[in-house]
Amino acid sequence: MTSAATTTWEGSRLTLARRMDILGTETAFDVLARVHALRAQGADIVSFGLGEPDFETPDHIKAACKRALDENYTHYGPSQGLPELRQAIAAYFSRTRGIPVGPENVVVAPGAKPMLFSAMMALVNPGDEVIYPSPGYPIYESVADWIGAVSVPARLTEESEWSYDIEALAGLITPRTRAIVLNSPQNPTGGMLLASDMEQIARIAIENDLWVITDEVYSQIVFDHPFASILSVPGMASRTVAIDGFSKTYAMTGWRIGYAVCRPDLAVQLSRIETNLHSCTAMMTQRAALCALESSQEPSIAMAAAFRRRASLITDLLNEIPGVKCVKPRGAFYVFPNVTEACAAAGLADANQLCDYLLTEAGVAVLPRTCFGRRLEPQEYIRLSFATSDENIVEGIRRIRKALAAR
Repeated sequence: MTSAATTTWEGSRLTLARRMDILGTETAFDVLARVHALRAQGADIVSFGLGEPDFETPDHIKAACKRALDENYTHYGPSQGLPELRQAIAAYFSRTRGIPVGPENVVVAPGAKPMLFSAMMALVNPGDEVIYPSPGYPIYESVADWIGAVSVPARLTEESEWSYDIEALAGLITPRTRAIVLNSPQNPTGGMLLASDMEQIARIAIENDLWVITDEVYSQIVFDHPFASILSVPGMASRTVAIDGFSKTYAMTGWRIGYAVCRPDLAVQLSRIETNLHSCTAMMTQRAALCALESSQEPSIAMAAAFRRRASLITDLLNEIPGVKCVKPRGAFYVFPNVTEACAAAGLADANQLCDYLLTEAGVAVLPRTCFGRRLEPQEYIRLSFATSDENIVEGIRRIRKALAAR
């Protein structure tokens, strides 16, 4: 037997499958790693980086998980999800989307990301085109490319409060277009598509026989406009996969539990993919999710109210900085300020240089535009997550303003 002292993991050159050259990543986690490294060295960092609620999972949800363990919810379960949880999700969707939904429409997974992956795998062939928002959550582009599809970015504009130019969106449709990905409220912009936007996008989808994959994980964190789902538009239920989860609404990011709502025949196929990928979602987390839906919503309501207040606070503070322009977000917990003039005034080439400068010189972590899909616009932007305390927001923006003034 080879001893541990002589064992080496080094060997011949690692040759990966060609598909690994295509796979993207979520670079917010790279910035998080840098933040942790700097803090380990004693640096004082205010982080606006990772999109994660700064609230703890409510105690009654954690207690439900503990009870589930004591009740031995520790074995395999149905790949499609526990029947009682799927029923609760169906009831929640029926109430919030205004359409009849049953448990046969629901597939539960270890997070929302697996449902995005499974939906694309089930619906999109290699060579098909998938339209996705840009700036946008980078996994849309990454997954589409990885499965051999052609990812087609559709520009969201600052001038429209991060909505689409509907004519421009329609102009992207070709005979090869298979699906449109939506995210509302949005990461990274904080924008949100309104009911009128959904009706126009639905018309495009129906006229061109397209699928819509809609990421609605921030649906309960909205500010001045009501949440609108394209699933609610007549004619869209049969061609929409709605993806949601518990990470944002219930501060359950580490629990890894999400779901898809779609037509029953597609749900069976998504469940089949789940069987191959994960077997099933952990039983005790599903019981906790059931509690989240069926018990008090007050912690989630209070959290959303805090984000609403912080949205105004951080927008106002950013707009006081010379060279920075920030649209107030409509939902989620992100702002996406235009820093083009600030970069120029500070002698910085772009938002990437600005982010490096702010991290090393000001002790503030933010993300550059390049983290969020292929760039379509000439302006420079950064993303700040305001899932942090009011005190951190005030201090962090103070540091940014001071650092820019010092250049």
